Formats: sequence, structure tokens, C-alpha cells
Amino acid sequence: MAPLNKIALVAFGSVTGVNAWGSLGHATVAYVAQNYLTSETAAWAQGVLGDTSDSYLASIASWADSYRATTAGKWSASLHYIDAEDNPPTTCNVDYERDCGSSGCSVSAIANYTQRVSDGRLTNDHTAEALRFLVHFLGDITQPLHDEAYETGGNGIKVTYNGYSDNLHSDWDTYMPQSLIGGSSLSDAKTWSETLVSEIDSGSYKSEAASWIEGDTISDAITTSTRWASDANAYVCTIVMPDGAAALQTGDLYPDYYNSAIGTIELQIAKGGYRLGNWLNMIYTSKIAKRDLEGFVKMTRDAAPDLSGRDLLPKPRPMSRANLARAAMDGSCCSEKRDHKH
Repeated sequence: MAPLNKIALVAFGSVTGVNAWGSLGHATVAYVAQNYLTSETAAWAQGVLGDTSDSYLASIASWADSYRATTAGKWSASLHYIDAEDNPPTTCNVDYERDCGSSGCSVSAIANYTQRVSDGRLTNDHTAEALRFLVHFLGDITQPLHDEAYETGGNGIKVTYNGYSDNLHSDWDTYMPQSLIGGSSLSDAKTWSETLVSEIDSGSYKSEAASWIEGDTISDAITTSTRWASDANAYVCTIVMPDGAAALQTGDLYPDYYNSAIGTIELQIAKGGYRLGNWLNMIYTSKIAKRDLEGFVKMTRDAAPDLSGRDLLPKPRPMSRANLARAAMDGSCCSEKRDHKH
């Protein structure tokens, strides 16, 4: 198993196929987050990434999916999800000790890269890597099927959507968001983010936005991100498959199922962006802005801590059915096979 801090110094490339939330969803999460960064946090992030454009987070939001698809990045596949071994639609719940596998999961990854991005002894390349992972994983964790083990996060639920044979996971990741927005470019994501920001600032989300980040703390990233995963996982029972998987396989999911789900998709994208903005602000304020010359000099003399993330993992346990299913998928989070129905 490659360590959780394995170096991922590869260039960001174009993203194709099905990724968690798809490139549209991840870029939209990032654009929403950019709107809520303080000027100091934004300047820090731009400096780390070497990008002062107005898409400095959005343009790297799907980097982790591109990296995962490479030979060098295959080790990181398990960090995109946490396999909740619950029983939807009867019960939905996330238990970190039960559900985070020995190779890591989205919850342990968020905790690990929160440590890494704020540690002044890392090179800028390693800090940029940690920031790219954080931007992505805070998006992943809001997608309900990235917090569910049943049929490997819905990858094994074969359905028909808008005339295509695919799977439930890919429809939530990519095809339903694209049905709403009509494209997947950065400009499409920016336009969608502006709508969501308006809803957060003065619209339907205004009264609830504060609750999305209530209790969030970088000092206990495991508890915080487990709560995010639990929040998204609850929708598996109420929205994703309220009547079980079989009920989704008897006809085309478009438009009736789409109409029942798209509001939750928009809500979760908004949550992801709002939380990401707040999370990065807290990292900057609590860790980075407090560094002074004397403290940094002392820190560089101290032995470097173990930032591999292994100390964050639950105790090892026998491989579950979910782990076996993931292994059969070569560790991937997402299946992207799609055929047009004739």
C-alpha cells in the first residue's frame, strides 16, 4: 500500500469520463468556495498554486481524479469515498471505525491533507498537492453515493437515464448535474456557482447555511468530516433510493427521478463549496497566519512529524464485502461505462 502522503507531482490535465461529481460539480464547489475565502486566504492559495486567475481553485478541482487514473496515482483511489456498511433504504449511517478501510478513505484523507497543507516544513510542491487533494475531497464527501457501500456506491446499480444504460453512481456524479446546467465547462461551473452563491447569501439557503459549518474544526478533522459524510449519506435512504435499488431499474430515471433528486444535488454542491471556503479560511487563520519567524525557525529544528496519515486510520479489520467489491473494481470509486439504448 502506498502511503497517504505519497508524492503526486504531476501536471493537471483535462478531465474526461465520469469523476466524483464530474468536472462540472467539482469546479462549481471550488468556485463557490472562492467566493467565501478571505482576501488573505485567497492570496495564500493563489501563491501555493502559482495561479492568480479567477479560476485558481476551480481549475484544479478535478486534479485528484486525473491523478487517480494514472499508474502513479492508483494508490489514492480509496481516498475518494468512505464505504458506509449500512442497510439502505432501511437504515443509513456512517461509522468511521467501521467504514474507513485500512488503505484510507475520504475522512482520513481530509484529516491528513489538512495537516499537510498547513505544515511549514513541506515544500511548496507538497503543499500544493495537499491543497489540490483537499479541494477535491471536500467535494467528494458531499456526494451521497461516495458515502455508501451498497453496490459499491451505486456503481453496481444498472439503470437507464435519459435513454442511456449506465449506473446510478455516474448519474449522480455527472449526468444529472449536466442535465441541469447543459454543459461541463469552467464557464458553466462559474455560472452555476453564481446561482448557488446567490441562494446562500440571500435566497433559499440563507437560513440554513450557518448550520452547514456549525461545529467544524480543523483541530478534529476526523469528527468534522465524518459529520459531513453522515449528512450526505442520510440522503441515500431518503432521496437516492427511498424505495430500494430495484425500484430504480424498472424504467427511465429521466425525468421523474431526476426531478426528485436535482434539488438535493444542488444543495450538496452548495454545501461543499461553503464548507470548503470556511475550511480553508480556518486553516489559514489558525495555522498559517500565526507563523512568525521565531516560531518557524524553531519548527524547522524540530523533528518532522509523521504526516503519512497512518495514525489517523482505524484499527485494521477483516476485509468486508464492500472492500472486496472495491477490489474487483480495481479500487476505483466510479464506473464510467455508458451505452445508448436503442
